[in-house]
Amino acid sequence: MDAFLLWFDEFWAVYSNLVLTLGINALLALSIWLTLACGVLALANAAFMGIGAYAGALATLNYDSPFALSIGVAMVAPSLVALAIGLPVLRLGGVYLAMATLGFGEVVRVVILNTESITGGALGLNGIPQYTQWWHVLLALVIVIFVLARLHRSKTGRAFEAIKVDETAASLMGVDLRANKLLAFVLGAAIAGLAGALNAHLTFFIGPQEYGFDRGVEILTMAILGGVTSIIGPIIGAVFLTLLPELLRGLADFRLIVNGFILVAVVLFLPNGLWDPARFRRWFGSGR
Repeated sequence: MDAFLLWFDEFWAVYSNLVLTLGINALLALSIWLTLACGVLALANAAFMGIGAYAGALATLNYDSPFALSIGVAMVAPSLVALAIGLPVLRLGGVYLAMATLGFGEVVRVVILNTESITGGALGLNGIPQYTQWWHVLLALVIVIFVLARLHRSKTGRAFEAIKVDETAASLMGVDLRANKLLAFVLGAAIAGLAGALNAHLTFFIGPQEYGFDRGVEILTMAILGGVTSIIGPIIGAVFLTLLPELLRGLADFRLIVNGFILVAVVLFLPNGLWDPARFRRWFGSGR
C-alpha cells in the first residue's frame, strides 16, 4: 500500500496538469457537441473559452473574487456575448455560419490584443492564482454530463435532434428553430467559458494566441473524432487527442507526422468516430 501511495504521489506530481487538461478538454468537446447536436456548425468555442478565461482571471486578479464567483463570471460573460451575436448570426447555416463564427473568433483575438491596459495585450495575463484542483474539474465534468444527458432526453433534446435531421420538417412540426439553436449556442458558450476559467486558474498564464483558429479546429476535431452520436464520444475524442501527442513524444521529429497519420486513418476507417453505438450493435449482433 505504501509503495502504491508513493508511486501515485510521484505520478501526480509529474502528470497532474495533464490529467486536469484531459477533463478541461472534455468540457470543450462537450461544448461544441451541444451545438452540433442541434445541427449548428459554429466554430466560436475557442473564442468563448478565451472570453471565459479572461473574465474569470480578471475577476480574480483585479477584484480578488472567490473562485466560485470567478467561475460564475466566466460562464455568464461568454453566454451574454453568445446571446448578442447569436440573434443575427444563427440566421445563417452551414459553411456560412462556420465562417461567421470563425470571423467572430478573430475579432475577439484582436480585441484582446488591443486592450493592453485590461488584458495585457500580446503579453497576456500572468500570475493567475492556481485555484483549480482535481475535484473542481471532476465536479464540473460530472455536472455538465448530467445536465446534457437530461437535456438530451427532454423535449428540448428531441427538438434539437429534429432540427439536426431536417430543419424544414422540424419547423412544420412546430419546433422553434431560432430559439432552440440560440439555446444550444448560449449553453455551449457557457460550458466553453467554464473550461476557460478552469484552465486559466490551472496554468498561471493566458494569452490571446491560445484561443485562435488552431484551438477552434482542435475543439471541433475532438468532437468529430470521438463521435457526435452520444455524449461519450466527445469525451473519448478529447482524451485521445490530448494523450496522443504525449504517447508519441518519444518519436521526436516524427511525432507530428505519426499523429497526423493516425487522425487521418481514424477519419477514413471510422467515419462516425471512435464511439459509434450503431457500429457496436452491428459487431455484437453479428456475433450472436
